[in-house]
Formats: sequence, structure tokens, C-alpha cells
Amino acid sequence: MSEKETRVRAITRIYYTNPNVQKALFEFSKSREVVPRYFEGFGKRPDTIQYPGDIFGMVSKGATSFHASEEIWDQPLEINSDMSTEELSEIRSGWDLLLDIDSPYLDYSKIAARLIIEELEKHKIKSYAIKFSGSKGFHIIVPSKAFPETFNGIESKKMFPEWPRAITQFLMNSIKPKYNKEVAEMGVNFEAVHQRTNLSKEDILEIKCPSCGKDAKKTNLVHFKCNRCNTPYARPNFKLTKRQLKCTEISCPGYFEVIKEEDYFFCENCKTKLKIDIGTDFWKTSRFRSSTTTTARSPIDSGTSEEFKEELSASKLGALDLVLVSSRHLFRMPYSLHEKTALASVVLTKDQISSFLPKDANPLKVKVRSFYPNASPGEAEGLLAEALEWRRLQDNEEEIIQKKKYSDYTPTDFSGVTEAMFPKPIKKLLKGLQEGRKRGLFILITFLKSLNYSPAQINEMIIEWNKKNKPPLKEGYVKSQIDWHIKQKKKILPPNYSNESFYKDLNLLDSLPNAKNPISEVARKMFRD
Repeated sequence: MSEKETRVRAITRIYYTNPNVQKALFEFSKSREVVPRYFEGFGKRPDTIQYPGDIFGMVSKGATSFHASEEIWDQPLEINSDMSTEELSEIRSGWDLLLDIDSPYLDYSKIAARLIIEELEKHKIKSYAIKFSGSKGFHIIVPSKAFPETFNGIESKKMFPEWPRAITQFLMNSIKPKYNKEVAEMGVNFEAVHQRTNLSKEDILEIKCPSCGKDAKKTNLVHFKCNRCNTPYARPNFKLTKRQLKCTEISCPGYFEVIKEEDYFFCENCKTKLKIDIGTDFWKTSRFRSSTTTTARSPIDSGTSEEFKEELSASKLGALDLVLVSSRHLFRMPYSLHEKTALASVVLTKDQISSFLPKDANPLKVKVRSFYPNASPGEAEGLLAEALEWRRLQDNEEEIIQKKKYSDYTPTDFSGVTEAMFPKPIKKLLKGLQEGRKRGLFILITFLKSLNYSPAQINEMIIEWNKKNKPPLKEGYVKSQIDWHIKQKKKILPPNYSNESFYKDLNLLDSLPNAKNPISEVARKMFRD
């Protein structure tokens, strides 16, 4: 046993003998799924606390911390991992809005917490509570009672995690401009950030399109000329390799040679482009009108703009963690210890946030106060209504963008596609993963659904795939993800190969794919066959 583990275990045994701590944990645990955590991992699920004495009983067996559901259940012990989304909704009596502010930097978490509270109060919500996460973040809770039992004829209890997820996204979007500005004003040590988070300066900065305000990306335009017939050619968003491109003229045996490469910013939403004039400190616009022949491929003709704004994306350094807003996800209970820091998850007032220091969470000096406020019925209905309308508009906008972005993905009839026709990265993924299993699950579900596989086929293939993962994902999580995706009417394609957070990070690319997306690769194969 390490020195740190010995120390944490000693503090744990002393701390949880405090009757006020036991009472706080017990009171919050009512009608919730509660799971103790040991050094070896989490305890069995489902579990609950039936008596205050149960807490020290678990501690005697090695428990260091306690985690509870944000969902409230009629009978928590009746939950099982084989339940469908509908079955879970039937035994769920409600859900709290739990906002998890997650950052590797406590100062950034403080800014986000203050701005979120301001936003809640702007929506006339007074019944919220704040607690330290035990590490470098904060949890803010709005009780289930604050939300209407039904909204637009729909039972609120059945809309988990969709509704709290929409509210979380809406709130993060609302505070984003102020959050970016305040973090930027504090100053960012990009080298220190890279050492701690592995995020580069380019990862943290984002480019805003001045025409539509959407995120833009830095890309390139490569100009070629045939070494035999001098036919000009241009390719946008092209990665230069040793591989030579054959001339587009059918009768010419020549190959294209690179003439020049131009960098520019490009907005996928409104097709605005801005050329980067390398070697100067200025951005210069260019419409990139094609000068190629009719047989050569031309870049998209688009509008231009005089200025793309580079901004700090503070949400990448600390934001609301959406992972917490998922079925049966657990969070650290108020006054539970954190097994890594040995600090207590203490309850705070909004005035204490700015001056809070980790030493204020010393478990041997805590003063226990109530965490769960008694909300007025329907107090948060205005926030819910505004968040759902915002989410509806976002979905409509995303659907339009998706149609523009993937309009070239044909054919739409993928009947007859077998596993043998899957792209190599997907075949490699199907062998199982040790890291990034949730990202792998997203790729597989969206890939199979885009190929019009039936729900039964998707379910069967995903279950078989999960058995190969080391370790497998929890059955309940897998089932909830499959159910959610099958319900979606909008088209959700798997990520493009260029999305490094997926294929590259998961080590699925043995060579450069000859298509942008796994679905387009299958479509091309069907055309050839």
C-alpha cells in the first residue's frame, strides 16, 4: 500500500465518523442510486443508502467516496442494466439539473461558476446550490421540483437526458462570450497549458467567421500544373504527400506538379474564404475563381470577407461537462471525500466562490450545511422553455448544414452492404479497443445507422464489438446510446477521417484514406462494383 493510500484511508476513517457528515450524505441519498468508490473501483450497482450507519459500514470495507445519481427514482434498487430507455423512464420520478464545471484550472472554474449563477438568476431561478467537486471544479444543482411536471404535454421525467442536456448546452452557449473574454484577460500560458492538457495554442484558439459568426477552419488550396500538357488544376483542403496526381486530361499520361500552396480560412456554413498572405502580418482576401479547364476540378466559388477573428476558446480549458448528463451517470455527493485529493466536496455560497481555496475543503475542518434547496414548483420553467427553443433552432440549423455538407454522399440506398465492404478503419475498430471506447461506439453506431442497418442488426453488432473491448463498456451505457441514436430522425454521419479526435487518436488509420468519410468510401465502392 502506498504512502498516499495509507494517508487517505486514515483520513477517511476519521472523517466519516462525523455524524453531521453521515446525516448530510444520508439526506441527499434519498430516492437516488448511490454507489461507493473504493481504491480498486466502484462498488456494485444498483445500490442505495438505507440508514446513516450504512455509510460507515461501507467505509469499514474500504469505501473512500460516495457517488449519487442526478436522476431520482421510485425504487432505485429495481434498476438493472438490461432496462430499455422506456422502462427506465417509467421508474424515474424526476431529475435534477446538475451542472458540472470541469477545468484543470480552479481559477477558470470560478469564472464559469459565477457566470452560470448569473445566468440562472437572470432566468429568475433562486433555488440553486453550489459545491466544490473535490478537485478543481464545482457542481451547481437546480432541484427537480423547480421544473414543471409536464411541458408542452410531455412528462418531464421521461425527457432525461435530452432536456437537461439542452439546458446545459444553452447555458454554456450563453456565457461563452464573457467566459472567453475574462479568461483571455487573465492571460494564458500556452506552454503550461500544453504540458498539463496536451492542448496546443492552435487547439485553444478558434476562428470566427465575420459573415455568419460560425466557427471557421484553417485549410489550404494547392495549385498544380501538368508536367506534360500544362493543364492547370487546384485542390482545396489537400494534404501534400509523395504520391503524384495523374493529369485530369484523359489523353495525357502526365502528372501534376505543385506550383504553389495557399493557406486560407474557410467557413463551412456560408462558404466564406479568406486567404492568408504568408510572410506578412495581414490577411488578404481572395475569391479563388477557377482558372482551370473544364476537365479539371475547381474549388468552390465563394464569398470573401475582410476579417476573420481569432478568439480564445475558454470552453476548451474548462466548461460544463456534458458527460454527466447521461443515463445513470453518477456525481460526487456533497461532503463526500475525493479519493485522489482527500478533500471534501464542501457546500458553498455564491459569495464564497471567488475567494475559495482548496484548503477550505480540509475534511477535518468542514462545517456541514444543507446542499439541496427547496425550490418553488415550476421555478425553472422559463429556463427550460428558452433552452428547448434554442436547441430546436440549433437542430434546424445543423440539419441545413449537414445537408449542404453531405449532399454528395450517394447512393442513399445501402441495401446489401456487408461487413466485407466496410472501410479498413471500421474493420480495425470492430476488433475492439482499450482506449477511446465511447468514441469508438459513436463511430460504429452512426456508421451502421447511416448504412440503414436495422435496429436489431445494430444492436447485435455493437454487443459483439463491446465484448472485444478491454474492458467492455457498461451494458446500460451502450444500450442507452443505441436507443438514443435509433430514435433520431436527423442524419448523423460518422466523423470524417480528418477528425483527429477519433480515427487518428484511436489508431485506426494505417494509411491515408482515399475518401473524406467512411460512408462516402462505401458509396464509392458500390459505384465501382
